[in-house]
Amino acid sequence: MHKGKIDKLIRDRGFGFIDDTDGRKVFFHQSSLVGTTFDALRGDEKVQFEVENSHKGPRAINLSLVAE
Repeated sequence: MHKGKIDKLIRDRGFGFIDDTDGRKVFFHQSSLVGTTFDALRGDEKVQFEVENSHKGPRAINLSLVAE
């Protein structure tokens, strides 16, 4: 599992970007969320996720919030 924090949310389009602890930006779509909803997300929240490669670059799947 990768870890990171939410960098940017594009609410009207249903996607956003994560700053991965590896130093890269990772795209995510609201359909990849597990245990929460897109509307409940806030910027800078810590998350964990798996990464798959897409034709546009890395994409987060099985994205969930990390309890602090």
